[in-house]
Amino acid sequence: MRRGTGLVLIGIGAFLIVLAPLVKFMVAPALMKYPADQYGETHLTAANAQYFSIGDLKVLTGNLDITVTTRGDVAESKGDNVVWDQVTATNDVTNNKPLIDLSEFRSAFNKHDGVGVNCCGVNINKQPVQLDGQIFLFPFGVEKKTYKVFSSSTGKAYDTKFIGEDTVNGLPVYKFQQTIPPTTIQTLSAPASVLGMTQTGDIQVNRVYDGVNTFWVEPKTGAPVKEEQQRHEVLKTTDGVERMPAFIGTAIFTPETVADLVNDIRDQASQITLITTTVPLVALILGIVLLGLGFFLARSPKA
Repeated sequence: MRRGTGLVLIGIGAFLIVLAPLVKFMVAPALMKYPADQYGETHLTAANAQYFSIGDLKVLTGNLDITVTTRGDVAESKGDNVVWDQVTATNDVTNNKPLIDLSEFRSAFNKHDGVGVNCCGVNINKQPVQLDGQIFLFPFGVEKKTYKVFSSSTGKAYDTKFIGEDTVNGLPVYKFQQTIPPTTIQTLSAPASVLGMTQTGDIQVNRVYDGVNTFWVEPKTGAPVKEEQQRHEVLKTTDGVERMPAFIGTAIFTPETVADLVNDIRDQASQITLITTTVPLVALILGIVLLGLGFFLARSPKA
């Protein structure tokens, strides 16, 4: 009787010991993936931002509300790739001017590490683009190192450096910062008089963007829970002279958005800890205990 029980316990213990690394190194990575059916809204504010109003033909200053809507394209998300569409709408609250800017970004990226892939009609404002680096998310298990992160403002990826640890609403995070050098993002024609020039007619101007983006990232999930975007866009004539602001302001996640993200991502991080650490560790310890007990019973005198 005791020998039979011991053999059963040896079998269960051996199974659990083998199961532990399988869960940690095979099952967990398979389950850790970004969803194809993503849907969410994030809200940002930019206080006292300056922007050139096309309708008014002058620079206005106002408090801006920015809504970013992200929706997954399930039908186009295949294999290891997911496809997300993002629409960013900006409203001037101070001057009661809705929809002063509307931009679209169609992206595709690997569902396990968040790195961009070029398929599925990826584009920025309907213009094809080559994706590179992290798109919306950092990899699961973020490291304290430099990552390339894609900017939909310029259509390029830039080094984004780890600059320290922090907490957001009590959640431990890694802080990363990206500096984007002056980059021409648009060439257009504008009346010379609007730009404060004495010549007549329209002239060619470049819209030049530079900025600093800061991300507060939960390291287990790779998801940012807070962002700050320092945008500096100016109109320059072909002689390199800066003529007027196009958009200058700092946009940050609203406290409500941060709170919602922290709550969601804290739950996701707990689930990741469960499948990568808790379950394998419990299985390993229980397996060792049962294996030892099984050997003890199997070698005991028959009862």
